[in-house]
Amino acid sequence: MTVATRRELLIGAGAAALASTRAWAAPPKAKESEWEYLSAGEMASALRARKISALELIDLTIARIEALDSSINAVVVRDFDRAREAAKAADTALSRGETPPLLGVPATVKESFDIAGLPTSWGDPKFRHSVPKEDALAVSRLKQAGAVILGKTNVPSWLSDWQSYNDIYGTTNNPWDTRLTPGGSSGGSAAALTCGFGPLSIGSDLGGSLRTPAHYCGVYAHKPTPGLAPRRGQTPPGTSPFARESDLAVVGPMARNAADLALAFDVIAGPDEERASVAWRLALPPARRDKLESFRVLVIDSHPLAPTGHAVKAALARLSERLVRVGGTVAHESPLLPDLANSARLFSRLLSAYWGAGATRRAYSRLRAEAAGYSPRDHSLAAERARGGVLSYRDWLAAESERGALQQRWRALLEEWDVVLCPAAPTPAFPHDHSQPMEARRLRIDEKSCPYIDAQIVWPALATTSGLPATVAPIDHLPSGLPIGVQIIGAPFEDRTTIAFAGLLERAFGGFVAPQAFQTR
Repeated sequence: MTVATRRELLIGAGAAALASTRAWAAPPKAKESEWEYLSAGEMASALRARKISALELIDLTIARIEALDSSINAVVVRDFDRAREAAKAADTALSRGETPPLLGVPATVKESFDIAGLPTSWGDPKFRHSVPKEDALAVSRLKQAGAVILGKTNVPSWLSDWQSYNDIYGTTNNPWDTRLTPGGSSGGSAAALTCGFGPLSIGSDLGGSLRTPAHYCGVYAHKPTPGLAPRRGQTPPGTSPFARESDLAVVGPMARNAADLALAFDVIAGPDEERASVAWRLALPPARRDKLESFRVLVIDSHPLAPTGHAVKAALARLSERLVRVGGTVAHESPLLPDLANSARLFSRLLSAYWGAGATRRAYSRLRAEAAGYSPRDHSLAAERARGGVLSYRDWLAAESERGALQQRWRALLEEWDVVLCPAAPTPAFPHDHSQPMEARRLRIDEKSCPYIDAQIVWPALATTSGLPATVAPIDHLPSGLPIGVQIIGAPFEDRTTIAFAGLLERAFGGFVAPQAFQTR
């Protein structure tokens, strides 16, 4: 998408002509229960139709956060005064007939994204007062599209856990059961969406940080193909806002339905004009198919290096049966499927190399000693992580060569199958566990005890290692109410296919459901 076409998207064709002909009338007073769980698209339409003012909508959302967030702790950096001013500006723009796609719609962003005037700490007390001077590019694009940013949502320290807690802002709880985690590292965003604290949020993903919280909280998230959404301004505090290059880490949208995912993705996607050496156009292919029964679907529910819980497997089995009943083509194995164990081992090395590159000299020395303690014959994920933390450039190139072969294998598979369905995580949301060191934690999966990190990385690794787009959508609930999601993986740059498939699932079988404690009474 060029700068010109982005401007057309954000301003809307014909806005100037409409501005001189539309008359503005104050909207009728609205009731909170009408608005708390509307989609972003529905809110935008209601604002344009003058059924509610932007200021009233923002005030209702702020009041809901102030009334309900004390038990959840999702929106930890609040910007309510500026949000009200932005809402007033949105009402003025609406009165002129302007139609950016998110004009007046409330949204939140993950704490790790820079917003001018607000602290960006990544949960580290040393950076409690680190305040950037400009917005992250994704945040800037949200604002250009008319979104009103209410504040920032909680994260784990340095985004390095599948839970959301830190020494500045404390712990975020799962809205379905406050004894459980909402996931991480975009857990605050997932919890905020679940509670009705706005219909959109922006997060990031390296090891499942968008996908896992969406699964635990019952919302939608999309991990884009690397390079499609700019990461500028989503960088560790104290560093340049220009992201350290990596095609493992991405930024992406979270929402309560697939249509809003598509809307937010279109808003934030596109080149970083300050980094691109030449202009390029975002011309992603449309979704492969427009009917659920037309999709060719491969379902995977078992991984060779970590168990998957019965509840998650059963939910995938029920989804498979539903797809077959509507006429879809569904299989559970393929000779083209890449080696899942090698994929997880490779991801473990690359992930640790990404984080190890920023280690202090003392920490790096410890990593070298740890890696040396493993036998060369030990190919456990723990051993691969240790080696990855001190990976040489020679070994990095060898890993990249291995990764290229893996990517080619996935491309062949995704010529035969439109999407691959698999778990986002091996269990539904689990109880808070902040014990240290993290490497010693264990996760209970049915009757088995599994290393915590192993359990969390094996399923996100499938899409991350090979640079594939992946959408998570809610598909089921336990008797207790806890949601279960599915990870929908597609071919590179076919982001619209995975999002569209999530939308078709939603239309056919249902989607987001609010926890009873947060439903309108």
